[in-house]
Amino acid sequence: MQTSPIEVQKALKNIDYPVNKKQLIAHAKKHNASNEVIEVLEDLPEKEYTNAAAVSKEFQGK
Repeated sequence: MQTSPIEVQKALKNIDYPVNKKQLIAHAKKHNASNEVIEVLEDLPEKEYTNAAAVSKEFQGK
């Protein structure tokens, strides 16, 4: 099953940017994100994300 950018953003609600990939995953897990959302975040490139739009841009097409 695939997840949507909306589900990913819900899992990252209230996160304080900038964050790295590891912090995104930790935040999502802490907020009970689905396995699909965690998998999407694990597939993101290792870099610093400055806002939700940067995460969504990397997520597109997955």
